[in-house]
Amino acid sequence: MKRRRWGRWLGWGLLGAAVLGVGVFLTLPTIVDRRMNTVEQAPPYVASERARALHERLFIADLHDDALLWSRDLLRRYSYGHSDLPRLVEGRVGLQVFATVTKTPKGMNFERNASDTDSITMLVMAQRWPVRTWDSLLERALYQSERLHAAQAGSEGRLRIVRTARDLSALLAAPPGKGLLGAVLATEGLQPLEGRLENVDRLYDAGFRITGLTHFFDNEVGGSAHGWDKGGLTAFGRQVVQRLQERRMIIDLAHASPALIDDVLAMTTRPVLVSHTGVKGTCPGPRNLSDDHLKAIARTGGVIGIAYFEGAVCELSIAAIVKAIRHAADVAGVDHVALGSDYDGAIRVAIDTTGLVLLTQGLLESGFSDDEVAAIMGGNVRRLLLQELPPG
Repeated sequence: MKRRRWGRWLGWGLLGAAVLGVGVFLTLPTIVDRRMNTVEQAPPYVASERARALHERLFIADLHDDALLWSRDLLRRYSYGHSDLPRLVEGRVGLQVFATVTKTPKGMNFERNASDTDSITMLVMAQRWPVRTWDSLLERALYQSERLHAAQAGSEGRLRIVRTARDLSALLAAPPGKGLLGAVLATEGLQPLEGRLENVDRLYDAGFRITGLTHFFDNEVGGSAHGWDKGGLTAFGRQVVQRLQERRMIIDLAHASPALIDDVLAMTTRPVLVSHTGVKGTCPGPRNLSDDHLKAIARTGGVIGIAYFEGAVCELSIAAIVKAIRHAADVAGVDHVALGSDYDGAIRVAIDTTGLVLLTQGLLESGFSDDEVAAIMGGNVRRLLLQELPPG
């Protein structure tokens, strides 16, 4: 009798442990999100009257946000992470580029990573993404596109996906004060192509208009600044660049190795951008741009988005971000500099998106004119997208 009772207790104990384990597994993404997407200075953010007045008049665009990776609902306001629709609207953001993360190596670092491991699979499973995403990087990108489209459908017109220049023009023509947000889809590396050129068209059809070529590891397209070999474009990569230009999908050189940047610049006939980066002139680092690359990217007519995390600007402060922007503007020209926060990219930053008025204030205090601030905060991105997106 005691054995049966002990066996029953053991069985219930094992079941309880299993249920507890599943519960911990399913709550893991929220725990990770809370711990990794943090801010140095918590809201509310107080700025000068001059900065607030100018900020209210600006069209603000940010070139990189990884919010689609996490289980948060874009339409709800959260007390953690860096962005969501309510907070973006409060920060006066008019257009946000949402990137799709599909793979990151285990033990990820800025110096050197192999491509044979993946930390995203566990996150995908814990967040209960469709089974088709568990072993396909393409399906992970497509599913994040589906999530953005679902948010648009549930937003009552407040969130609008921008696929064409006509879409952007319609967004810009909307009466001010409506709290509208334009959204552009981007890839964080082109490993979702899975080595097949026709998958460029699948990404295009899913709404992708900006394409980062590499992330934290070398892939079939070319070398990463953090990769093992850090090479240039592969033969397949050259085909991909050609197809991207034919489809008017804007090439993003964030995370690209110097050799990859050189190879793309040698063959591109259209402007390129760097969505989220730092500059070596203020913060040396393997993924930050040299002055030569700043000038070369500007010569294509492209823009450089300055990121906010420590590896990009060497300090978690508005002053460090402004210093990087000032250097990029001095070297490349003010018409080629933009914002590229890297919000929700498993990083710590100075402010969340509701605090962008402090960046407006920092730019003013550093000597930029109102018109120059307007260009940096969003005007340059607006110009590039109106020029380079498919007409519609």
